Amino acid sequence: MTVPPATYAPIFDGHNDTILSMTKTGRSFFERSAEGHIDLPRALEGRLGGGFYAMYVPPPDPSAPAGQVPPGPELVPAQHELLTIFGRLLEIAQASNGRVKIVRTAAEIQACLDGGTHAMLLHLEGAEPLDPEGRALEVFYAAGLRSVGITHARRNAYATGVPIRTFPRGPDIGPGLTDAGKTLVRQLNRRKVLVDLSHINERGFWDVASITDAPLVATHSNAHARCANPRNLTDKQLDAVRDSRGIVGLNFAIGFLREDGARNPDTPIATMVEHIDYMVERMGIDCVGLGSDFDGTTVPAELRDAAGLPNLVAAIQARGYTDGDLRKLLHGNWIRVLRETWGE
Repeated sequence: MTVPPATYAPIFDGHNDTILSMTKTGRSFFERSAEGHIDLPRALEGRLGGGFYAMYVPPPDPSAPAGQVPPGPELVPAQHELLTIFGRLLEIAQASNGRVKIVRTAAEIQACLDGGTHAMLLHLEGAEPLDPEGRALEVFYAAGLRSVGITHARRNAYATGVPIRTFPRGPDIGPGLTDAGKTLVRQLNRRKVLVDLSHINERGFWDVASITDAPLVATHSNAHARCANPRNLTDKQLDAVRDSRGIVGLNFAIGFLREDGARNPDTPIATMVEHIDYMVERMGIDCVGLGSDFDGTTVPAELRDAAGLPNLVAAIQARGYTDGDLRKLLHGNWIRVLRETWGE
């Protein structure tokens, strides 16, 4: 594959787990590493201008099967863990000498992409640190939180997540939103915080769709019709995202891409583009973006890491997408949806 020079539009990505990777490995965001997928040098090389930086609080019992951990009194330890993660991201921005910015508006994201500043959108993956009264949400919002996924791959006090390693299976697994979950969606709507549907089960998806007044967003999911993993979205769900003028970010995880569900790193980049083609055909060019899941999964070896993004862009261009289409896929659709969600 011929890799184009890095002159394409900058990329804004719907999901990464980079802060978790940095915590585990001790690597620096500012130094190029052979570990993980994202650091600032590799982001610059791949034209990755920023994205959703996930703050994930692990379950209290990591040995419990995914999706079967019952809700419990985990608010205080979850808040303590989140404060630590939140603080690390703020420290990165403060230590960057202006190279990194915590973004709070769509206009700030666009300005960062235009000016070469790396944009970090703070995303909470799993609402365990949020109290039912909404007070913690106010505090974290004031600090820069702008996106929340209600649950991860388990059940919590608000909703049920889908197990990641179950294949083949649909996303209709377990009950939908609890009463507390429905209240949380309304709180997030009032505060104009994005509600991420990527990990929630199908009943929870439809519960959110019946309540929310914002576009439906799955930050890092794929098409179930092409890969029958429960983390992926059915055609009916994709249609609902389209009808709400929302967005689905292509997940680079090999297990969510392949028709056989195999976790084979030799998965070609063409498989990623086939998901893009399918979702564009189903939802339209305005409702598809990228949601890599970098640093949280195994991606195709041909892609490698953020520095390999030109390989993906070349494969998309080879399918005949116009420059205008490409700009929408790489960041324009995210900017639109965030502007409509955040009300600015």
